[in-house]
Amino acid sequence: MISYATIGTNDLDRARAFYDAALAPLGGRRTLTYERSQYYGGPGRGAMLGIVLPFDREAATGGNGAMVALAAGSAAAVDQAYAAALAAGASCEGPPGQRMANFYGAYFRDPDGNKLCVVYMGE
Repeated sequence: MISYATIGTNDLDRARAFYDAALAPLGGRRTLTYERSQYYGGPGRGAMLGIVLPFDREAATGGNGAMVALAAGSAAAVDQAYAAALAAGASCEGPPGQRMANFYGAYFRDPDGNKLCVVYMGE
């Protein structure tokens, strides 16, 4: 149902380097590249995550209560993506762990303050 979601950045080159590293453990790779945005997708033609310089040319800010959740294929992939994100400059919003039955997740903020979750929803 979701085609793509976008989050803002104030430094697209820094964001590209961050998301190249943070999404690699999830199979994420660059898909569409434009002057003011970079999109990432996984295997196949599923939903994409776009990192964009705001259209109105105002500063990008992280939304309070807004979050993007990224699917992982295993709890180990959650751990790897979280570690890669922190190594690339993210701040912790909740370390990896079992949150409820069939929900293993980790939370972090990217260098622009956008909140993301990496989650494995097991069998």
